[in-house]
Amino acid sequence: MRKTTTAAVLCVAAIAMAVPATAAQAAPSADVRILADCSPHGSDGKVYAWLHSNCSGTLLGSDVGNDANWGDASGQFRGSDDNNATSVANNGHVGGKDVVAFYRLTGGGDAWTGGFLCAGPGVALTDLHGYAFTSGHNANDRISSHQWVYPADCARDAFIDS
Repeated sequence: MRKTTTAAVLCVAAIAMAVPATAAQAAPSADVRILADCSPHGSDGKVYAWLHSNCSGTLLGSDVGNDANWGDASGQFRGSDDNNATSVANNGHVGGKDVVAFYRLTGGGDAWTGGFLCAGPGVALTDLHGYAFTSGHNANDRISSHQWVYPADCARDAFIDS
């Protein structure tokens, strides 16, 4: 019995050492708020972004769909919205593609290579200074596109859900 227990402990320890350590992104508790604090309309199925922290200043935009380029002339986010968000909120409805993936680069094939950060439904990130994309770049004033995705589409270290 003792040999079995010792072997099991050694096996678990070996597995734990084999799993690479990641820079898991623990959300700073003061920077995540419940949806009602940052939503002008409650759970309305939209993603929101603001110029300043605490969901204040200019509302850069809100969107029920995807926007592959916050700096172009189409979509709900346009022109100077690109690389200007300091706070964001996912006011999406729960179920299906209910997570917003914010990207460092514009949409298309290269968006994932620039890194991403995901916010689950009901999550408001009130100060992006405390967050980084999967590429390691700070997320503040660096969002260039977004899309609605399934929770499984986001890496563990990029997913903020509470």
